[in-house]
Amino acid sequence: MKLIGKIALGALALVALLIVVIAVRTVTYKAPASADLGGVKLAAPVAIDRTKAAQHLSQAIGFQTVSHQDKADDQPGEWDKLHAWLQATYPAAHAAMTREVISGHTLVYTWPGSDPALAPIVLMAHQDVVPVTPGTEGDWKHPPFGGVIAEGAVWGRGAIDDKGSLVTLFEGVETLAASGFKPKRTVILVSSHDEEVRGQGARAAAALLKSRGVTAQFVLDEGMAIISDNPITGGPVALIGVGEKGYGTLTLTAKAPGGHSSAPPEGSGGVVVLSRALVKIAEAQFPLRLDGPGAAMLQVLAPEGSWPIRMAVANRWLFEPVIRSQVAATPAGAALLHTTIAPTMLKGSPKENVLPQDATAWINYRIAPGDTAQGVLDHTKAAVGDLPVDIAWLKTPDEPSPVSSTSSDSWKILAALAGASAKAPVAPGLVTAGTDSRYLQPVAKDVYRFQPMVFSLNEIEMIHGTNEHMTLENLERAVQFYARLIATAAV
Repeated sequence: MKLIGKIALGALALVALLIVVIAVRTVTYKAPASADLGGVKLAAPVAIDRTKAAQHLSQAIGFQTVSHQDKADDQPGEWDKLHAWLQATYPAAHAAMTREVISGHTLVYTWPGSDPALAPIVLMAHQDVVPVTPGTEGDWKHPPFGGVIAEGAVWGRGAIDDKGSLVTLFEGVETLAASGFKPKRTVILVSSHDEEVRGQGARAAAALLKSRGVTAQFVLDEGMAIISDNPITGGPVALIGVGEKGYGTLTLTAKAPGGHSSAPPEGSGGVVVLSRALVKIAEAQFPLRLDGPGAAMLQVLAPEGSWPIRMAVANRWLFEPVIRSQVAATPAGAALLHTTIAPTMLKGSPKENVLPQDATAWINYRIAPGDTAQGVLDHTKAAVGDLPVDIAWLKTPDEPSPVSSTSSDSWKILAALAGASAKAPVAPGLVTAGTDSRYLQPVAKDVYRFQPMVFSLNEIEMIHGTNEHMTLENLERAVQFYARLIATAAV
């Protein structure tokens, strides 16, 4: 009994020691050393005419610059109208900048700085929007291309993605140019026409800048924002994307003899083989990893979070499986931790009573930092095994972007301004979708992704969805941000 008692006391002592270690690490936990923003001197706020800015965004929404999957369905004249409108609406900006049209309708503006030795900054916002799903027009509170100003917001497709950024960026430039501001550092605006489908415009802009020997101090594009109900802190957080996932689509094709559906081959038709392959792929998910920008976001915000969150992050050596499980409890959270697999399209027979000679599936992958396109292909082939399907990339995939600095002067300016705009903590993050900025990576020291707008997690769902709208508060906040960013970074 004495021996048992000693063992029990020893076990209790170990448990007590473990509790003390966890508690001390939690209480003393601090976010990883971050850049000192105290030395950043932000430009003063500018005067903004919110009513006029809202009218301008309303007008921009009316141009149906819709990028369709089939380019033949696009209406090039709508882009021409938008370009003419920009020139007429922002005369001071166009007088200050040179304007080039490349790759059809992509715009590249250059506002020359007085010191050509300084690396320029590049600000991005695309012109095109996604289609409105046919049959859902009646679900909108206001017509999707009406640009209606109501309920304290501007309503319509593109109000956020990405005419909201385009208009507020030009509003900021117009305000500065009209006041006589002259940048010391060159400012370049890149506005592609096909971000939602092909990305050819951004590629062309990158090639143009590369041919001129440009290496920008930083690039800023859409991608992340100020989240008012961030689940880590329970309050607002400004998230700046320092990296984004790669992108690629694999096609799986199962060939078969075809024929009449009245005499199907037993259990071996192309559709059946393809279905088996898809199930195998879906079951072979990539492992969840707590690293990269996703982990950095947790580490930075944990001191602002609840005691359980702080305790888990401070004692990651013990709680990492729990952290991964909690983050991955939602699809958006899981996407931060691994390469995702999304079967999106299927094709079989052109008629219900004809056996297909081939059945094809398209699987979209968002490739996490640390993985590669070749690794995805190998992983997929291993999952399929010996099933007779052909696997190939639909087109050359995009690798994950490099991760940009969180200690550079560029980061300090963006983080200081984002924090001032949000009146909230700032943290790095990973963009799980794709932006045009990935094509500018070869001509920039750092690439960041941030829209100076406040959204709740529920409101984010309106992007590419129904009832997309920009609040007037966000509109004014974005104009102010872009004007102050240029006035701070370009001097």
